[in-house]
Amino acid sequence: MSMMRELYTQVILDHYQRPRNRGKLEDAELEEHLLNPLCGDEVTVCATFDGDKVADVKFSGRGCSISQASASMMTERLVGKSREEARAQIEGFKAMMIGEREFPETDDLAALKGVIRYPSRIKCATLAWTAFQRGLGIR
Repeated sequence: MSMMRELYTQVILDHYQRPRNRGKLEDAELEEHLLNPLCGDEVTVCATFDGDKVADVKFSGRGCSISQASASMMTERLVGKSREEARAQIEGFKAMMIGEREFPETDDLAALKGVIRYPSRIKCATLAWTAFQRGLGIR
C-alpha cells in the first residue's frame, strides 16, 4: 500500500472510530434522515443556525466506515459556514466524488477519493452531504 493510501485509510478509520459531532441536537432547525437502500447505511443530520451561519451540526446513524467517516468530516467542514458556503462545499464535495473536480491533497476529504473507483460506494460517501443539502431545501 502506498504511503498516501495508508494515510487516507488512517484518516477514514480515525473519523469512523472517533466520530466528530455524533449525536442529536434538541433544538435542530434542520433535520434530515436518509437511507441508502443498497447497503442499509442510514444517517440523520441536524443543524442549528445563528442567523445565516451554521452554528452546530451533528449526525447519527449507522453504516459502513465510509458513510460514517464522511458524515463526521462533513460536520467539521460545515460549522461556521453561511448557508451559501455550505451549499458550495456540498456541491464541491459531490463533484469531487464523481471525478469532476480534484481533491486538494492536504484536505482530509481527499481520504475519500479512493471511493471513486467503486461507484456503488459513492452513495455511501455522499449520504450525509445529500441529507444536509436536502435540509437546506435543495433537491
